[in-house]
Amino acid sequence: MDRFYVSTPIYYVNAEPHIGHAYTTIVADVLNRFHLLMGFKTFFLTGTDEHGDKIAQAAQEAGMDPKSYADHISGLFRDLWPRLNISNDRFIRTTDPDHIRVVQYVLQKVHDAGDIYFSTYRGLYCVGCERFYTERELVDGKCPDHDKEPVEREEANYFFRMSKYQDWLVEHIEANPDFIRPERYRNEVLAFLREPLEDLCISRPVERLSWGIPLPFDHRYVTYVWFDALINYITALDYPDGPLFHEFWPVVQHTIAKDILKPHGIYWPTIIRAVGITPYRHLNVHGYWKINEGKMSKSKGTVVRPLDLVSLYGLDAFRYFLLREMVFGLDAGFSEEALVQRLNSDLANDLGNLFSRTLAMTARYFDGKVPPFDTEPDDMDRELIARTEAAAQQLTREVPKLNFHKALVSIWECINAANRYIDHTAPWNLARDPARLGRLKTLIRNLLEVNRMVAVLIAPFMPSTAETMLHRLGIHKKSLELRFDTDARWGILIEGTTVDKGESLFPRVDLQQQKEGKKERPKPAAGKPAVEAPLIDFDLFKQLDMRIGTVKHAERVPRSDRLLKLVVDIGEERQVVAGIAQTHSPEQIVGKQVVLVANLKPAKLMGVESRGMVLAVKDGDNLCLLTPEKPVRPGQPVS
Repeated sequence: MDRFYVSTPIYYVNAEPHIGHAYTTIVADVLNRFHLLMGFKTFFLTGTDEHGDKIAQAAQEAGMDPKSYADHISGLFRDLWPRLNISNDRFIRTTDPDHIRVVQYVLQKVHDAGDIYFSTYRGLYCVGCERFYTERELVDGKCPDHDKEPVEREEANYFFRMSKYQDWLVEHIEANPDFIRPERYRNEVLAFLREPLEDLCISRPVERLSWGIPLPFDHRYVTYVWFDALINYITALDYPDGPLFHEFWPVVQHTIAKDILKPHGIYWPTIIRAVGITPYRHLNVHGYWKINEGKMSKSKGTVVRPLDLVSLYGLDAFRYFLLREMVFGLDAGFSEEALVQRLNSDLANDLGNLFSRTLAMTARYFDGKVPPFDTEPDDMDRELIARTEAAAQQLTREVPKLNFHKALVSIWECINAANRYIDHTAPWNLARDPARLGRLKTLIRNLLEVNRMVAVLIAPFMPSTAETMLHRLGIHKKSLELRFDTDARWGILIEGTTVDKGESLFPRVDLQQQKEGKKERPKPAAGKPAVEAPLIDFDLFKQLDMRIGTVKHAERVPRSDRLLKLVVDIGEERQVVAGIAQTHSPEQIVGKQVVLVANLKPAKLMGVESRGMVLAVKDGDNLCLLTPEKPVRPGQPVS
């Protein structure tokens, strides 16, 4: 069986997740799902990068220790991915004990080989990038990423002999043209390598920065964050002796944004060369999402939060927009108007309309049962079948080349051809003539087959929609269970299977109403009338002592499927029992910040004392904890 390993960068925990993080991870998810569809055995890695100057500074500003701060932000990423239907096999953290062991193993190995040495260096240091810059790398004397002048700094540190591997790296890139993709980024790395490559400073003195992995050969220093972070890709495979490493390395594709091209395109391959490991297969590099022609910026208030969009427009509409709108490798413009345009045009008018029309006619003419092919195909039938099979083949060609937009365009050409097929064949006219019932059966069967094929082809991009479509066609498979060779074939629906007309896949959205806040509120479920809570005065509200707390420890309550026992820091440590075990594991909850009602009378649940209540909101089967939008000192009151 073929193997496939895809990774995202591990995201730095100095900021909350935004649309750029979501896009990179969704791209990796599409690649993982596509290769599963093609019958590969896969491994998908994502996670968080948690050491370094910026984290220590951000934690200090938040009034937290670095570990608690990292736990909190890492938890935001970990919690986001299931809500975006990400199919990762592991979520790694650079504070994980196994990662620390592997980093120290690699450092010792490279040091023993003579490729790490001690020296004093004076240069221009960017705190935001956590690295030294040469004069030629600066733009108008400023860091190109942070638009700030670096500070001059002199330190005695350890250095990796990166320059030793410059010629090898150039030869490897030139001998393997698709090592870095798309080509423009390959050329960018080669252009940088035309100048002499400096050795890489890989340590920071503990007296200045203690938040890092200690060097195994000198505990006065911690590891530079990039040397630490990049090694995660082999930690996750249990390097050096784990079976996953032997199974999945080097068939790995790292998927990154262009701002971290240099560390992944130069630092990482030279490090693994020094360790004696075969380089990775591909480095896939995408552009920026821009708003008003500018890169997203937290300081300018132009950061787009994924869940804000998902809650308004739906997850698969969000995933589709990102993958259809951006040409991989180029920058793309984001706007809510463009997302709504795609939703209404491509999803509601094209796909949603095709699916609704097909199932409605099946219900009307054949009592909701899949009819047989009852006549020989005519030219229009053959054209529709050819268009559908062409879309399937286009998917297999374009996704491995990262042309997600082209794959989707081909699928939508099939969808539009099916809508035209309905208009041209006019099933409603055939239904009036009993002599043409056989032709009507074939026509409806063709349309059901197109919808089934479309569902399989969109599964890597829009897995929930694919499952909904298949379920309503009487096929009860999860998207990750689909296989191209068995499921992407024409004519495999079972005659007589009941289909479910159901509701529209993608209701149209009125953007103006969204902006004006006039979106219709969901009606209460039948039999559950809305209940208005009694009004209280402010004095009564003030009696509640609600505080921000950080979860320090979590474990399951014995003999209970619903309860977790928590230790929450609210300026003092409190033991609290919370009924969240069915939606949150102990590992997920540790490090999270929560809102705690601190003056609730103590109570015993399953024999365990609880001194407080964690606040949450229930939405259907989802239980969401109330958390602050950014880290807050434990014990701060909520008002």
